[in-house]
Formats: sequence, structure tokens, C-alpha cells
Amino acid sequence: MTTYPSLPAIRPLLDPAPEYAKWQSEEPVRRVTIWGDNSPWLVTGHEDARTVLADPRFSADANHPAFPHTRPGAPPQAPGLFHQMDPPDHTRLRRMLIPDFTFRRIEQMEGAVQRICDDLLDAMTDGDATEADLVASYALPLPTLAICELLGVPYEDHGFFRAKSNALTSVAGDPAEAMSARMALYGYLRALIERRAHDPADDLISRLAAQRVATGEATLDEATGMVSLLLLAGHETTANMFPLAVIALLQNPAQLDALRTDDSLWPGAVEELLRHLTVIHSGIRRVATEDVDLSGVRIRAGEGVVVALQAANRDPSVYADPDALDVRRDASGHLAFGHGLHQCLGQALARTELRLGLSALFRRLPSLRMTAPPESLALSTSTVHGVRSLPIAWS
Repeated sequence: MTTYPSLPAIRPLLDPAPEYAKWQSEEPVRRVTIWGDNSPWLVTGHEDARTVLADPRFSADANHPAFPHTRPGAPPQAPGLFHQMDPPDHTRLRRMLIPDFTFRRIEQMEGAVQRICDDLLDAMTDGDATEADLVASYALPLPTLAICELLGVPYEDHGFFRAKSNALTSVAGDPAEAMSARMALYGYLRALIERRAHDPADDLISRLAAQRVATGEATLDEATGMVSLLLLAGHETTANMFPLAVIALLQNPAQLDALRTDDSLWPGAVEELLRHLTVIHSGIRRVATEDVDLSGVRIRAGEGVVVALQAANRDPSVYADPDALDVRRDASGHLAFGHGLHQCLGQALARTELRLGLSALFRRLPSLRMTAPPESLALSTSTVHGVRSLPIAWS
């Protein structure tokens, strides 16, 4: 039995664990042990990954007794967390949020996101400053401010929900601590939703309170769960993706030079960075509800499945020279945001934050450099791959 690469111990900074390429070529659907005697199937090929993520015979229900959680003792599924639900509940809850995440709505936010980028860079370079921690000064506050603005969560409370986010997403944390963090975060958000019901503003929480909770379409507990999911996912992934993207570009100066020469390359470069880095290293989890044949392997009903997105996005049958970063590559079809019914609701916002944030950073700081070797950087203990800090300097 193969042991699944542990997190965060076996995790290269910019590349998938080296085992994945070997498994992908030899046995793209294979049994792995993730903890104890929990041994789901690991899927590493791009086409197989798309199949699992789109086929309704693979359930996302985290309350299923055979669901392959990232750690033992995972708390029961809370109301409103639609990313770990199946239709019809998934469809009912997700549909309530779609109007706030349409392409047009996110396009309207571009000015606000650009102002956030500019203000953060102004503060980071204020006075005679020539060095900073990119994570603390820019990569983390940028998506946090953006999601707070969209949701209507006071940014001054970001320290509170960041601490709770760390406890909830840590793969090494105590389950009791995770449950305590969830209860504290839910209590905070529940009270905020109730306040917005009586004192609405122009934000998602107010609309959810007035249009969904007040009408009985969603319970207060469901609304609380939905907002917590958006708050955590809305900053955690981009905050971790951003410093890795900076490192990748600094380590590929020819690619960075191309972006500095031609600003029109940035949208495609963001897609390539998403494919190349794929920060969800813990896999997307499913459980089969029927027998399914996948690449000649029979997956039985009641067996767990882990989809390794970082391996699927480096599949050589889909992407030529997949380990290379090429900002001119057509990276469409990558699975960094998942696939199928559960494809990331906030992907347009994440793309906007990365495109505007990266282009502004390299435009404002053309001499940007790292002041610590990448191999010395402390890795996140979250299910989202990243670094805890990134020391940088400029002249």
C-alpha cells in the first residue's frame, strides 16, 4: 500500500511531490493510505480527475461515513457548507450566492481591487522603506480586504477570523481546537448576519439576510455556514497562491521580462500560474456511491477518492513540457478551481486579485528581489499550500 505524501513534510515549494509523476505514468488510479487504515483511491491523471469531479456517482457529502477526510476526527459537516454537499442542497444554497459572483459583478469590483493594491503598495513603500514581508504586507491583506468588502465583514476583525481560519484549515491541528475555532467564527458571523437584517448595507451579507433568511429560503445556520465558507476560501487560497507566484516569476526572469514588456500577457499568465502552482495540495475528496470503472480500475460504492489537482495540472498528455512555466501557454482547461458542479464560485474574483495584484507589484517595484532562499521559507500547515512569510527588498 502506497502512503499518501504527508503534509506539510513532503511538499516541494513550487512543484508537486515527486511521487506524483511516477504514479501518473505507471498507475494513475491507485490505492493510498492517508491516515490509520483509511485507504482511498488516488487519481492523478487530468481526464480521470475531470471525470470524478463531474460524475454525480462521486459524492462530495462530507457526512458520508466513508468520506476520506484530511485527518481523523473531522467534525460533523456544518449547515451551509455547500462545497461538501450534493444536489439538491448544494444547488439550492449555491444558487443564492451566484448574483454576487457573476463576471459582471466582479468586473465592477476591479476599481476597488486596484485601489486596495495601490494603497497596500503605498503603505509598504512609505518613506525610506526598502524591504518587507510580502505575505504580511500585501499577499494576505489584498484578498482579505477584497472579500471583506464584498461580504460586508469589518476588516478590523480580520485578525480574529484569520486565527480561526488557521485553526480550521490546519492539517496538523487538534480536532477539538478546530471545533472551538468553528464555533467562535460561527458565533461572530451569526451575530453579524442578524445585525445586517436590522441595519442593511450594500453587501452580500445584507442581501443574504434580507432576501434569503428573512424569506425562509435559508436558515440562519445555513447563511452562517455559507458566509464562513466564502470568508475563509475567499482569502486563504489567493493569499497562499500570491507569494508562490512571485517566487515562480522571480525564478523565471525570462517569463517575468515578457510580462513587463507586454501587459496583455497577464490574463494568460495568471491561468498558467494557477496551473503550474495549483495550491490545493491536499486533494479534492469524494466518495463513490455506485461502482465506477476509471482507467481500468473498478472503484466500488462506498470507497473514497482523492483527486490530486497538482498532478492532473502537470499531466504531459494535456500540457507539453508540463513542469515548465510558460506565460504564453494556453493553460485553459486547468483544474486549479476544480471542475463540474463544485467548480470554485469565487474564481473570477481570485483571477482579478492575482492579475491586478501581481501586475501592480512588479510595475511599482521593478527591482523586487527575495532576501531569503526559497528552501529556507517556512511552509504553511494549511490544506492550502503556501509560505508563512516571504522577505523581499527593492531599491
